[in-house]
Amino acid sequence: MKKIYSVLVENRSGVLCKVSGLFSRRSFNIDSLAVGETDDPTTSCMTIVSSGDERTLEQIEKQLNKKLDVIKVKTFDEPASISRELMLMKVKYNKGNRRDIMETCEIMKAQIVDMSKKTMIIQICDVPERIQLFIGMMQSISIVEVARTGTLALQKCLETDN
Repeated sequence: MKKIYSVLVENRSGVLCKVSGLFSRRSFNIDSLAVGETDDPTTSCMTIVSSGDERTLEQIEKQLNKKLDVIKVKTFDEPASISRELMLMKVKYNKGNRRDIMETCEIMKAQIVDMSKKTMIIQICDVPERIQLFIGMMQSISIVEVARTGTLALQKCLETDN
């Protein structure tokens, strides 16, 4: 079972270390972690995806709420959220496979953002499952390097939202 934690924290040094230390000390698993400043420069939002049994996931939420630097913790399941991940992938190409790469990018809504005579960098922003699918599709090509952001998520809009 997976759960997404959207954790609003004070934007100061050491907060990430304290939160990741909480997971480490209790042997909780972090499947994905993304941190960024919010519209308010004094706060950051940590999006943490974790997996475990129901008891473990409840314990994670309780422990996060106890941290002094944590302002607010929201949790939601994957179906109740909109999630995206950004990936940059550098691949080697040649005349024989360049067209195939371009067609795969078009099908998967990925973009070629940089190119040289032998390599190209591809960008894709999608749900984590489609990112994995894209990686699988590109395995037959010579992947040089991959950089991924980790999952970012927001709870789906509700009729009561204004």
